[in-house]
Formats: sequence, C-alpha cells, structure tokens
Amino acid sequence: MLTVDFERLGVRAGDRLLDLGAGNGRHSFEALKRGARVVALDLCSEELRLAGAWMAAMAEAGQCERPGILVQGDALALPFAPASFDHVIASEVLEHIPDDDRAMAEIARVLRPGGRLAVSVPRWYSEAVCWALSTEYHSNPGGHVRIYRGSELAAKLEAAGFEVIGEEHAHALHSPYWWLRCLLGQGAGLAAAYHRMLVWDIERRPRSLRVLERALNPALGKSLVLYLSHA
Repeated sequence: MLTVDFERLGVRAGDRLLDLGAGNGRHSFEALKRGARVVALDLCSEELRLAGAWMAAMAEAGQCERPGILVQGDALALPFAPASFDHVIASEVLEHIPDDDRAMAEIARVLRPGGRLAVSVPRWYSEAVCWALSTEYHSNPGGHVRIYRGSELAAKLEAAGFEVIGEEHAHALHSPYWWLRCLLGQGAGLAAAYHRMLVWDIERRPRSLRVLERALNPALGKSLVLYLSHA
C-alpha cells in the first residue's frame, strides 16, 4: 500500500532515493521496480531484515535490477554526505520524532539542490479523533508525539529550505478503521472485520474501492502528503 505518488515525486531509473523510516520497505519496493538506486534507512533492525528479504526476493524474481542498501540509522544524524540523493521519502515518520526541525534539516542536507521530497503525516482531524478516543494510541514508546496541521508542517519544511509544489490526502478507507480500533480495541468484532476488509482491499485492489477512496480522500483521507522541491 503506497502513500506517496511516485509520478508526482518524479522518480526515474537511475535516481538515488532515500526511504527515510523505511519500515517494512513498501516505498522502497516501488522505487526499486522503477529502477531507482534505493537506500532504506530505519532505526529498527527487524524491520530492515524483513525489507531486505523482500528486496532479495524481488531481485531474484527479476522485479528489480539490484536490491536496495539497508542502513540502520537515526533521522537526526543521517550517515550520508551532503547532496547524496535525488529524492527522499519520509512517510509517516516526522510525527514520531521530538526534534522534527533537526530531522528536516538533515533531510535538506542530504538531498541535492533541486531534488524532490515527499512527506506524509497523519491528517490533523483524523489523528485528533484517535487521540481523543485512546490514550494508548499515542502514549506508547516510539509513538506519535504531535499532531500536525497542514499549514504548520508546510511552514516548518519551508523554513528548512523546501518549497511545497503539491499536496494531497490518502487512505480515506483507513480512517474509520483507526477510529473503531481506538474506540473498541484492536480485537473487537467490528474493528477486526473492518481490518479484514482492508487487507482484502490491499491484496485485490478492486477498481470500485479505488474509485470510492479517491472520492473520499479530500474529506476522510487518513494521511496528508506534501511534495516539495529543495531550493
């Protein structure tokens, strides 16, 4: 399930791309399929191990030319030289980092002038509902430390040296699931049934639900996605 639109990000074969906070590698996989040279960075070694296994399987199956490079590292001190990348993706990452200004400065340092950045964070009102319904949702170690308003996030990124060139919302079908989960609990019947529907949707990608989600995204999108250019 992709949050970032790779066409809007402008990823092409041979481009150098950093997937910051790569997790299980969902955006790294798409970048590899497009022929990009990918570095997947995350703090969690287990997530990187799983991502690496999938990358190796992709290369073996001929879905990409080479696996990406896996780096266990911290967004506050990226282990790369200045201007190392043509693109950076930071999807659902900044809301976890107390010193987000420093993380944004590090992204600006490693992205070349004119390079493109895609940032996604939970949308303000969808996230605010989750926080209101469940303390556990945001109080666990490594959880969300803030809720961004779109204007606040854009202003912070512009102060770090970026220009916003596009904005969209994504994953409208996921907002109700998280509200149900926060209200009823993960294993509750209705939340569990909704989760099964989401898994089915991710696996099958039926056209009817894609059309529905696109229509609902402006109002119900779970994620805010900003596309930016490095000055």
